[in-house]
Amino acid sequence: MNFEYTGRHIEVTPALRSHVENHFEKLAHLFDGNGSDNAHVIIEVERGKHRSEIIIKWHDQILTATTSVSDMYKSLSQTIDKIEKQALKLKNKIKDKHQKATKVSTITPPSDDENPEAGSPAIIDSTNYPVKPMTAEEAILRLNEEENQFLVFRNAASERVSVIYKRKDGNYGLIEP
Repeated sequence: MNFEYTGRHIEVTPALRSHVENHFEKLAHLFDGNGSDNAHVIIEVERGKHRSEIIIKWHDQILTATTSVSDMYKSLSQTIDKIEKQALKLKNKIKDKHQKATKVSTITPPSDDENPEAGSPAIIDSTNYPVKPMTAEEAILRLNEEENQFLVFRNAASERVSVIYKRKDGNYGLIEP
């Protein structure tokens, strides 16, 4: 990583440069050479406050951190810690994005068995309702109230499940097991 230093009202000493570069050596695992070419370090002193600002362009993002305290070394350390947090957050975000993606080798084209043929019948809608005990006459009255062509009910006399249906000739059919 290339460092560019700017000092405002302060001279950038070799000790300050080595302090910044030593801290960034510890962060080399984050900035693993992927798009991190330049880091701009700005230090300044104003009214007894030592302000440091670091700007890094990394992975098409700009990481910026600023700290202002009474000691320049402390200010640089805190600013570098802020940059580390931002870089770690961005790296995890990129890592998660790539891990959630489905690999091309695992995507299989749909087979013919999974898609029903265009002409084959399919279940359109299913309805669940309680099977109540009633007589065949009550079932006919209820069937006339509904759009369906049949009705499943429990025969009150035999306590068995029965089906009553409308026939094409206008009469009713009764299926008893």
